[in-house]
Amino acid sequence: MKQMIVQCQPQMTQMALLEEGRLVEYAAELPRKRGILGSFFKARVVNVLPGMQAAFVDIGQRKNAFLYVDDVLHAHLDKQPEVKPSISELLKVGQEIVVQVLKEAVGSKGARVTTHFSLPGRWIVYMPRADYVAVSKKIEREGERARLKAMGEQLRTGEEGLIIRTVSEEMSIEAIENDLNQLRKQWAAIQCKAGEHSAPCELHRDLSIVQRLIRDVFTPEQDELVIDSEEQAKDAEVMLHQIGSAKAHVKIFRSAEETIFKAYGIHEQLERDFARKVWLQGGGYIVIDHTEALTVIDVNTGKFTGGSNLEETVTQTNIEAAEEIARLVRVRDIGGIIIIDFIDMEQEENRREVSSVLEARLKKDRTKSYVVGWTRLGLLEMTRKKVREEKTLV
Repeated sequence: MKQMIVQCQPQMTQMALLEEGRLVEYAAELPRKRGILGSFFKARVVNVLPGMQAAFVDIGQRKNAFLYVDDVLHAHLDKQPEVKPSISELLKVGQEIVVQVLKEAVGSKGARVTTHFSLPGRWIVYMPRADYVAVSKKIEREGERARLKAMGEQLRTGEEGLIIRTVSEEMSIEAIENDLNQLRKQWAAIQCKAGEHSAPCELHRDLSIVQRLIRDVFTPEQDELVIDSEEQAKDAEVMLHQIGSAKAHVKIFRSAEETIFKAYGIHEQLERDFARKVWLQGGGYIVIDHTEALTVIDVNTGKFTGGSNLEETVTQTNIEAAEEIARLVRVRDIGGIIIIDFIDMEQEENRREVSSVLEARLKKDRTKSYVVGWTRLGLLEMTRKKVREEKTLV
């Protein structure tokens, strides 16, 4: 069972997602500083750079956004020209276009934007101009995949595209069609606003962190939602109703003596999980360091002495570390290149087992990741999609 624990304070809203009591996701949002990932803007082209095949566009934020040529071409690869045109043939300085934020501004870099639009719903992701239907790879049964794909083709019209989400498995066509109609209304509202306002202008902003988590990961029939604010609880119940859960109930936490995070043991977990050095239950530990280019994770045996021989001891520590690393990159939202220095193992089968455990645990993560493999120096390389600045404990 999952638990969504939401702590609402005047200066900040924090969300913790627990699985069997362990923290697996954490997010914090300032009321006046909500992120713009997924938001739509009417932008003005301020600079076109043929040498970089990119353009900078003004979306009304502190820094201009970056638009790459591939994000201007048709979203369907089969409909793109065989020879990629110059960005200067597609965009002109002063031109006004609608864009969506693909990646938040990070450090000195502005946001990355695209014209490959997508609006996520409960059951599907709606892409008004993609012209194809895709089914989540996490739905493995071929018969169900074929049913959902046929359903998507039946429902879409014109150049509409759909991604059938994992939670749509076994869902009826009526539920998916209702989701699609709601997203069509959102897209129509975005287009209407774009026609009424000049650039730069915000056209649509994604939901709050609580609403997003309800939409994306909450299963009302199985999971528990606990909030320490009656106002936020009412908003959450409205969202639950919108995703078709008439029976869902939000539990309200009331206490004058302690915060909801303290009552559920989340404060202690956050302090542990965001430390540079994280101890493993078996006595080993991992150290997480960040550079501008990548994240380095070092695994050590520490106090662990179990196992009948050194190779077995090392392998057991590495397996435990792999499980913990998969959880921590999700909790801390670590993105980009990640290099893991596991303790050296002599046997190739043990290295395969460690990487397999890491890959299996990463499948629970909603953010895409890819385990590249072992280097000649015995380091394990992986990447994880980076769309926001990495979380820090607040």
